Amino acid sequence: MDCEKCKLAEKRFRDESALAMAERTIRRLWITILVLIVLMAGMCVGFFVYEAQFEEYSETTEIEAEQEGSYNFVAGGDLSYGTESESQADSQD
Repeated sequence: MDCEKCKLAEKRFRDESALAMAERTIRRLWITILVLIVLMAGMCVGFFVYEAQFEEYSETTEIEAEQEGSYNFVAGGDLSYGTESESQADSQD
């Protein structure tokens, strides 16, 4: 009889220790998940703060020309194609 009680007590002790270890593991996993969520939110906020330092703007410019054709305009550059008659004269030379 004593042997059966010992086996039953040993089994109960083993089950309770496994359950306690599983509870600790689950708690650690939840803490890890919450830390990762906080870090991800912090990265998003940091990215938006970093990107806020760069201004984005657009400017619309209307250009009037006396001739028809395609034109290339470079903002802030020295690109100049002249008139169509000059281009045709250069190509015939």
